Amino acid sequence: MLKRYLALTLASAAFFALAAPHAVRAAQTAPAIDAFNASFAQVTSYTFKLHSHETKGTDVQDRVYDYSFLKPHFAKTLIESGANKGSGGVWNGGDQVSGHQGGLLSGIHLKVDLHDGRATSLRGYTIPDGLPQNIIATYANVKGALTQTPGGKIGGVDTDLLDLKVADPAGNGGVSEQKIWLSQASHWPLRQIFYAGTTVVLDQSFTDYNLNAGLTQNDFPF
Repeated sequence: MLKRYLALTLASAAFFALAAPHAVRAAQTAPAIDAFNASFAQVTSYTFKLHSHETKGTDVQDRVYDYSFLKPHFAKTLIESGANKGSGGVWNGGDQVSGHQGGLLSGIHLKVDLHDGRATSLRGYTIPDGLPQNIIATYANVKGALTQTPGGKIGGVDTDLLDLKVADPAGNGGVSEQKIWLSQASHWPLRQIFYAGTTVVLDQSFTDYNLNAGLTQNDFPF
């Protein structure tokens, strides 16, 4: 009986030893990701502008978003220009967004699902999808081949380029390749491009960072 128990135990241990690498996949990493995470850890709140060009089929959307974020999970956007200019939303970490339209209706706030079409971009990206820490997390967590190379200069700033060849584009919104350029000075993203095959479906620039914004929860009325 003891021999049988030991045999079963060893067999089970061997099975889990083989199965474990497939059951739990460690996040991909790169020096630029580590540098960003170290910088982000020192930041309590920040603001920036996100210049976003998206395509979906024959549809095109160009917007500039004013973004604000306060740890651990408060985010706010205002569409500065582009479709639905003047509209904005606040997210408090849950599955809803408190939003308003622009113009005369700006005083009317509605709470809608995070993925409601009124609260997302053309390609369905949500408010938290546009936060730099969540963007960088996709390069660590989306399965594929990740490389880092020098990215040249953007606005006179030296950059690191992360290039992710996605293993399962269908499970990644049809995006087969993601590229992001991070400042070698601040380690925060400056530009990002998504491809579906050879077609650019997302082109974003990140400007006007304030990494010491001094925001409070009062800045995120929900």
